[in-house]
Amino acid sequence: QVATEKEIVSLLNDLIALDYDAIEAYEAAITRLSDTWSKDQLRQFLGDHQRHTVELASFVSRYGFSPVTKADFKQILTKGKVVLGGLGGDKAILAAMRSNEDDTNSAYERAIAKTGLPESIRVTLNRNLLDERRHRAWIEQRLQQMDVPQQAARF
Repeated sequence: QVATEKEIVSLLNDLIALDYDAIEAYEAAITRLSDTWSKDQLRQFLGDHQRHTVELASFVSRYGFSPVTKADFKQILTKGKVVLGGLGGDKAILAAMRSNEDDTNSAYERAIAKTGLPESIRVTLNRNLLDERRHRAWIEQRLQQMDVPQQAARF
């Protein structure tokens, strides 16, 4: 069955709000991290989330509705995890960001599972999900690297 315009717009606006939540969490993480490499990578991921909001908003507008323009109440949770993580240092911040990426991955997976979405929207959602998976994979890899004791330099 084809999803109604209202269902599609609601789905897209939920994803836009989630991406805005992610943007706020990334901004909070970037300001709190001391690891330059992680900061640089998170800035790129922040850009992906900004692109997601623009792309999804264009679909909402095409249906004649107003796209969400800011984070919703979840931002308190997503940004809050990062702020609290900041008390525990870089590893705790990245762990909070991994948790946030778990949420965005799940949301995009649920959205793609919806039947009756127009192909152009489905293509965009799939591309965004690939971004989300790449974000989570990098954060997981970086956390694993932080767990490995650094070898003392031998001269």
